[in-house]
Amino acid sequence: MRYWFATGLLGVCLVPPLRGSSEWIGWWPLWLVGMPLAAWWALHRFRLPPALPAAARRLRQLRPRVQARRRGGRRASGFGRRAAA
Repeated sequence: MRYWFATGLLGVCLVPPLRGSSEWIGWWPLWLVGMPLAAWWALHRFRLPPALPAAARRLRQLRPRVQARRRGGRRASGFGRRAAA
């Protein structure tokens, strides 16, 4: 996978027509760089880089933990009400 990724990356960087798209295949950089990179990541069982969990933990601490509430405005007639029997 590393070989295919490196070859695709070099191809996209050095050959300008490979930066475009094809009617049959689609966007070339996706298939030459993105898909081999995703396959390589899948071979490693989707492990994240070591610094990423620490950054995610810091972001979670910065976010407010308040649940959203409904606005107290008027509702459209009949919307949200149960029919009276």
